[in-house]
Amino acid sequence: MDGSNALGEFLRARRALVRPEDVGLPGGGLRRVPGLRREEVALLAGISSDYYLRLEQGRDRNPSTQVLEALARVLGLDRDATRYLLALTQDRPAEVRHARRDRVPHEPEQVPASILQLISGWPRNPAYVQNRYTDILAVNALCAALSPNYAPGVNLMRAVFLDPAERELRRDWEDLTEEGVAALRAYAGPDSDDPRLRDLVGDLSLRSERFRTLWARHEVRPRRGRTNHLTHPLVGDLELRSDKLSMDATDGLTLVVCHAEPGSRSAELLDILGSLSATGAQRTAAEERED
Repeated sequence: MDGSNALGEFLRARRALVRPEDVGLPGGGLRRVPGLRREEVALLAGISSDYYLRLEQGRDRNPSTQVLEALARVLGLDRDATRYLLALTQDRPAEVRHARRDRVPHEPEQVPASILQLISGWPRNPAYVQNRYTDILAVNALCAALSPNYAPGVNLMRAVFLDPAERELRRDWEDLTEEGVAALRAYAGPDSDDPRLRDLVGDLSLRSERFRTLWARHEVRPRRGRTNHLTHPLVGDLELRSDKLSMDATDGLTLVVCHAEPGSRSAELLDILGSLSATGAQRTAAEERED
């Protein structure tokens, strides 16, 4: 993902996802490519085929907002994906464009002490802090009890795609991975030259066919709250709502807080998991004192 023709890559990927019948064109027949043809996109957007070809090939990188909005309508983009499309063509000064690339070695992100104190005092709410690359920076005890991968230093995106135990834990693994890649793409935007992001995408593309396929779709969906469907090896099936809260005065850190519906079976099981975790921690501490 060198970002040399981000606009063209996005347009090609998204038109491949649109069926002719979705935009009022007859389907069927022999088509060499999935989705819409270039000339069909151009016709529906009210621009010439030659101009659209130049956009996809990266020979014209400054289309008007009106042209981009017309293309967004043809491709069925929602508000987030349209915003992403517009951002791909925004001119940025060279010093801004290369700021991330030149910032090596990177300085580790710091989680505010007040946040650490806050989440450690939550006995019924699993919580963790992640950066924009899904590296976990801090967790509380109940969150750590959900999965060994909820631990500082673990990259959650890598864990979900590459660790078979995570796939067993998550009954909604298919949906979760789709949403996760779309969120990572939303973050990437015009900053696709970010070396840390490039390394993450490159590694996962080599090691996971699922990731490679999803990344190629160029779907965009900012990180939002969701309901997680888990099957925990100790307590069984859990449904936990997770909400993502941006943290002010930090470099893109996010606080993720989970909770079960009050009075639900999941809430009961979460309490049981918390008790088991606390008992295990006490036993470990006692054994360490004996040693």
